[in-house]
Amino acid sequence: MRVLVVEDNRDICENIAAYLEKYRYVLDFAYDGISAMHLALTNPFDVIVLDIMLPRMDGLTFCQKLRADAALETPIIMLTARDTLDDKLKGFMAGADDYLVKPFALQELHARLQALYKRRHGKTMNRLTIGDLTMNRSTLQVHRGGRRVDLTPACLRLLQRLMEETPSVVAREDLEASLWANERPDGDALRSHMYKLRQAVDRPFDKPLIHTVHRVGYRIAEDA
Repeated sequence: MRVLVVEDNRDICENIAAYLEKYRYVLDFAYDGISAMHLALTNPFDVIVLDIMLPRMDGLTFCQKLRADAALETPIIMLTARDTLDDKLKGFMAGADDYLVKPFALQELHARLQALYKRRHGKTMNRLTIGDLTMNRSTLQVHRGGRRVDLTPACLRLLQRLMEETPSVVAREDLEASLWANERPDGDALRSHMYKLRQAVDRPFDKPLIHTVHRVGYRIAEDA
């Protein structure tokens, strides 16, 4: 899930980042309303976490402009110390989908992000499809051409990351982070896992889906 966090308190941003990154969120941060608007209009976010009291453009104005002027329906969680019923109603009228009052538990933020994501994407969020290759993210079952493909845990994580990012190229360092976070092994262990993944996903079939982008990383797509 890719999330834009719009919050001018750097300590809160650091706490959110430290907690959510262990769940493999992709996080972007903006510390004022104008910068947040630029990011929201130029990037495909799944959810926006939005503080109300912001410099340059407040959260209510940001929300209204995103809905009315840009016609973007990206789910928004308003994150604020304002806890009266009137404040909440103003947030919902501006276009917010949820409202979380400070101070808040990071576990609750995580749960609300998941709920909004599922509400938006529905049942299709559990199924990734590239050509005749499918992965169920709930069961981690992989099939290609109607045949089940058995993969190691490392290969499953690599395949899921590649399928989630299709058709974009995923950099080597990002794939390594998906497997080992900050404790990366010596040598080129990623190459070994990618070889095993290709042996399982591509070799038994006529058309390869996994492509190497030399000196950058890998991508998965029907086109080469």
